[in-house]
Amino acid sequence: MTTAVAILVDGSIYSSWLFLVALGLTLTFGVMRILNVAHGNFYAVGAYAAASAVGAYFASGWFASGVYLAMAGAAAVAGLVLGYVLERGVLRFMYGRDEVIILLVTYAVFLILDDLMLLLWGANSYDAYQPDVLLGTTTIDSLPYPNYDLSLIATAAIIGLLLFWTLNRTRRGKMLLAVIHDREMSTFLGIDVARVFTVTFTLGTLLGALGGALTAPIISVQPGIGAEVIVLAFAVVAIGGMGSIAGALAGSLAAGFAHAAAVHLFPQGALFMIYALMCLVLILRPQGLFGRPAPRKI
Repeated sequence: MTTAVAILVDGSIYSSWLFLVALGLTLTFGVMRILNVAHGNFYAVGAYAAASAVGAYFASGWFASGVYLAMAGAAAVAGLVLGYVLERGVLRFMYGRDEVIILLVTYAVFLILDDLMLLLWGANSYDAYQPDVLLGTTTIDSLPYPNYDLSLIATAAIIGLLLFWTLNRTRRGKMLLAVIHDREMSTFLGIDVARVFTVTFTLGTLLGALGGALTAPIISVQPGIGAEVIVLAFAVVAIGGMGSIAGALAGSLAAGFAHAAAVHLFPQGALFMIYALMCLVLILRPQGLFGRPAPRKI
């Protein structure tokens, strides 16, 4: 019984983290059809910005609970600025070109951001543990869990519901959905697709940076975390279906619980369990669980 509870709780926490990491990636692909390799470093920039904000905040001596706004605000600003500059300064010149070229451009951006982060933050690791420690722990079936880790479940749910409401209940969200389903018809109907692209890419970068910020208190922020995350994010969106928000949720849950079950029942296979699940899904359903087959245009 204790093992089952541990798998349930650990799987929920890990799934929430995967959802936060993969959400911006799948949104960008759904609208812009861009496999954004640089998304992992958007996560890393958010983590570094949050870690720096946490250190500066506690050095200032302000009230402790305000650190959560400080870390989220720093990552949000970094994500918004970075997303807008990259979309307007680089990607908009690539639209209409071969998808492989755009993929290589995002890989180049990934490498540039790697060097930029080394220049700004150096090669040392940053520990922003204070937000994690402040919330204490909760015991579930004799197992202690940090409340900060449990809060990731609520945070992922809130962000997912806000995004769902924005896409399905607002005018701009419905315009974005129209572009996802048929870009050419959206252009004919008068939708400013270029503007939608700018908003979408900036939002995807913001989500990636916030994912890094929320993760910063529970990891060691150091060079290389972006490369680790992008591989997991690609696995999640491949399982759920590229470009599908519901698919990102389904892929996160499937990968999260598979990883948690492997950790507790088959530790030797924990490292490759998510990728084995991805291979199985792609063999049975190449477009992913919630992906749609690409329509033929005559």
